[in-house]
Amino acid sequence: MVPGLAEDPVGFDAAAAAATTATAAATSTASANDVPQDEAVEAVARAAREHYGRLVALLAATGADITAAEDALADAFERAVRTWPVDGVPTKPQAWLLTVARNRLRDRWRSAEHSRTTLLVPEAHDPAVVQEVDVDAIPDHRLALMMVCAHPAIDRTLHTPLMLTTVLGCTAAQVGRAYAVPPATMATRLVRAKRRIQAAGIPFVVPDLDSLPDRLDAVLEAVYGALAVQWSTTGSEERELPWEAARLAEILVELVPAEPEARGLAALVELDCARRPARRGAGGRFVPLAEQDTMLWDATLIERAREHLRVAHGLGRLGRFQLEAAIQAVHCARLESGRTDWPALLGLHDALQQVAPSLGGAVAHAAVMAEVSGPAAALDRLNQLDRESGVAAARFQPALVLRAHLLERLDRCAEAGPVYDQAVALTHDPAERAHLERRRGGLGRWCAPSPGP
Repeated sequence: MVPGLAEDPVGFDAAAAAATTATAAATSTASANDVPQDEAVEAVARAAREHYGRLVALLAATGADITAAEDALADAFERAVRTWPVDGVPTKPQAWLLTVARNRLRDRWRSAEHSRTTLLVPEAHDPAVVQEVDVDAIPDHRLALMMVCAHPAIDRTLHTPLMLTTVLGCTAAQVGRAYAVPPATMATRLVRAKRRIQAAGIPFVVPDLDSLPDRLDAVLEAVYGALAVQWSTTGSEERELPWEAARLAEILVELVPAEPEARGLAALVELDCARRPARRGAGGRFVPLAEQDTMLWDATLIERAREHLRVAHGLGRLGRFQLEAAIQAVHCARLESGRTDWPALLGLHDALQQVAPSLGGAVAHAAVMAEVSGPAAALDRLNQLDRESGVAAARFQPALVLRAHLLERLDRCAEAGPVYDQAVALTHDPAERAHLERRRGGLGRWCAPSPGP
């Protein structure tokens, strides 16, 4: 195995791990007729971003053995890393990877150990010929895989992490960071959950509409969780999670078009995607929302999200995802108006805290309060959160960033500096960390010294 592919027992982001070692692998087998090495490496990484979840779902659909599917796909990506720089990138990379992984599964199914306990079904287990595979013509089994991960037999606390790793290709480290769980602990829990799926013989199907509601909430949470993972992911690990989440959200809307929260989630993810191009400046510099160039926002995605919200509103059942999407829609309205309607945002945050209270939501509410009632009122609200939540708020990075910013606005620089230091220490993304360090270093220039005692 290429180093890195077998280091995590979950299986997760095999292609990304393979891509990090592609240079060494390709160099060792190079010839005069090689395609450009960078081109081959990028092709492997792109295949991971675009096809990982769907390929795992296709491979697992036959036997509901997710771990075996992930292992086979990891082997396929390893082979791609070694052969594409020499033989060229296949015309259909997704079909090539599927065929190689199916061959790997076939070898496993035909092994002596496996044949003693499992009946080989040639129609299901024989691989297709790579030239004949039309992956786009094969039904997309990702939603079925998500429903498997959300089965009642699986621990409810693992529904979302399991879907994030299997369908969206997140790493155990990324998911663990987003859920404040050590990566090794998260990996162990996920391995046990996959074994439970196989042992229980959970059917690899989308349940009928009568039982679908029991799993739909978990699936919605998993798609939403992709955004949480994105915001807790370091720059070197960054994946196209929001785009994949947007595709899955649209699939859910097609499945349950009359479910307002499915439409609210689709709107929320698409509004997040719409602003992504403006979040990084020259050299990858982090750009806060207030400083983003709105001309870089995707107006088509914003309008699609608004349409989802209009339909959801007409269905008459308000929920958390609709409110979060409405908040983002108000921010995106700056594209046309050039201003932010802070009172409207405050009202939406009030409603969100009533429907789905959370520490993150409370911190965002305080940030909006600063624009409506002033930084002193917002700081009072943060102090109240500290008293209510104890250590949680005191160690919550967004709360620390907001506190430092509010102290800066109040010209309390001596107090703001140490808080910035705490926030920097808890920041994983290098670009955001550099942004906070710049703010910290500029305190003496941006506000007057704090008055003496």
